[in-house]
Order: sequence, then C-alpha cells, then structure tokens
Amino acid sequence: MRVSDVLSSKGSATVHTIAPEATVSDLLEAFATHDVGALVVSEDGSTMVGIVSERDVVRKLRHVPDARSATVASIMTTEVLVCSPEDSFGSLMATMTDHRVRHVPVVVDDRLAGVLSIGDAVKHRMEQLEFERDQLSSYVAGG
Repeated sequence: MRVSDVLSSKGSATVHTIAPEATVSDLLEAFATHDVGALVVSEDGSTMVGIVSERDVVRKLRHVPDARSATVASIMTTEVLVCSPEDSFGSLMATMTDHRVRHVPVVVDDRLAGVLSIGDAVKHRMEQLEFERDQLSSYVAGG
C-alpha cells in the first residue's frame, strides 16, 4: 500500500493554501471555509514555505495581544515533514505517530500533490480492515 493509494481514495487532491502575509483572522476564516485543520503556506499555490495548523494557532498565539492581526508567517511551522506518492502507507503512519503531526503534505518534484491528514489515514486503514474482514467472512462461508 502506497501513499498514492490513500491520496486517490481521498477523492480530492485539492491543496488549500494560504499566503504567509495573510493574517490569523484570514487563517481562521480559511479553516472554517474549507473545513480543514491545517493549510499549506505558499506564495504561489504550488510550492511550500511552511504549514500552519490549529495547533500553531493555539500554541503560538497565547500571549500575543492582538492575535487576529498577527501574520501566518509569524506562527507557521517551517520544518515540514513531507512524503511522496511512492512512500509506503506504513511509513506515513509511522511519521504521523512518531512526530505527532496530523497533516503531511505529499510532494512531487518540490510541488504540492496533496495533503493527507490523520483522518484520511485512519479512514483508509478502516476501509482496508473492512475489506479484509469481508474477504475472510466470504472464505469461511465457502463463497
């Protein structure tokens, strides 16, 4: 099982991005509009300069007096863990678990190809387990 399988089963390869100069107020609106917990920070919509998540908002804005006017660049994570479509699903899950990250951008030739969340990974794994269960049930039933 490869990352590409999870990405294709997701149904959409849309990568929602936000500019580094956008405000936290813009960021909160984008989270709500796109119903996501993280956005890739990009100046051109296809290359990545960072990622910003709900965790970044909570942890980095606690003591900022006018937090809504702070810029995304001031709170984004710049050392982003990424994967490629050829990576194994197991390595993606290990990365998410070991580094305690919930969103991993999928990158091909330094260009964004998608973003996978822990929810996408869990959903995919559940579908795998259900398929295996159905196959075993069919085998045991002799069908």
